[in-house]
Amino acid sequence: MTITALKQPDAASQRKRGFGYRAAKMLLTQRIALLGLLTVIVLAVMVSLNSAGALSGSYDADYLAAALISAVPLAMLGLAQLMVILSGRGGIDLSVGAIVSLCGIVFGYSYGVWDLGLFVSILLTAAAGALCGAVNGFLVAYIGFPPLIATLATFYAFKSLALIISGQKPISTVQIQEFFSAAQAVEIPLIGQNLPNIPLGIFTFLIPTAALVWVLLNRTTFGRRLFALGTNDVAAAWAGVDTRANRMSAYVISGLISGLVAIVAVAQFASARPDAGVSGNGMALPAITIAVLGGVAITGGIGRVSGILLATLLVVWLNAGILLAFAGNEGTQFQLLALGVLLIGASLLNNLTRKKFGVLH
Repeated sequence: MTITALKQPDAASQRKRGFGYRAAKMLLTQRIALLGLLTVIVLAVMVSLNSAGALSGSYDADYLAAALISAVPLAMLGLAQLMVILSGRGGIDLSVGAIVSLCGIVFGYSYGVWDLGLFVSILLTAAAGALCGAVNGFLVAYIGFPPLIATLATFYAFKSLALIISGQKPISTVQIQEFFSAAQAVEIPLIGQNLPNIPLGIFTFLIPTAALVWVLLNRTTFGRRLFALGTNDVAAAWAGVDTRANRMSAYVISGLISGLVAIVAVAQFASARPDAGVSGNGMALPAITIAVLGGVAITGGIGRVSGILLATLLVVWLNAGILLAFAGNEGTQFQLLALGVLLIGASLLNNLTRKKFGVLH
């Protein structure tokens, strides 16, 4: 969604400023164009380094396709952050990684231990995620806790529950280990003979989730209310929008998506790990970075699904190249550095765009 301020240069003045100004404005105000350009630059640089023999492995189409396996949880959690940030009032969800851990244990027990069947287990896991999101939404929307404090508190609570329920041990039954097939790479039907295999999770989890979130935001009254709520919740309330119920719904949806990510994580690890979403630097901060880089305004009311998906591609393929350029732990540290630089750059870019062009996107 694009919101344009009242004071905009007229067509004649824009023509006088020349092509360079118009191109710069397009890159600054159209996040999709900027992300596309940055992705092309990353690919060009890495391919050049690959041709020069400066990388430890081949940065080719097969490697890029295999790297997409990490794009599934990243993009889905980016979509979860999109929902809560859009709701405004400093909306953010720091607990998504802990929800992934807790819901992974729920899936591990329901599918791997209790043998309830795949469909029922997926429903129970998604419901558990939605319940966790409802706790966040209730604290934020009805109790009035700041989202940062509320979701930080539930992060610790959900993380502890995952460890307690699992006995601090992963669930690795035969059913769970065989569920690894859900994370395998598959050939694209009809046109896939000459293309690299793509991780199955792209088709079974990411694309359906992205499509549903897009429809929800762009083709339903709830989506219009959410954008209005994030833009100006006082005006939305005067227009008859139930601000508390709609804000809570955003957190419920975020939790539900996190529950689905837990299933993806179990498939990728072939194990239901109680630390799946919180180990290392966790999943929350990369997801927030994806959201901000994708053009979601941290103040709320502005964001697009396509921005989340392109930002994920940029981060995943950049990280994949860094791992080949730097060996061992050094590569991991440079990945974190790149993530921090991208987050700062995206935030500065959002501020520059708002001040210089009066356009938010």
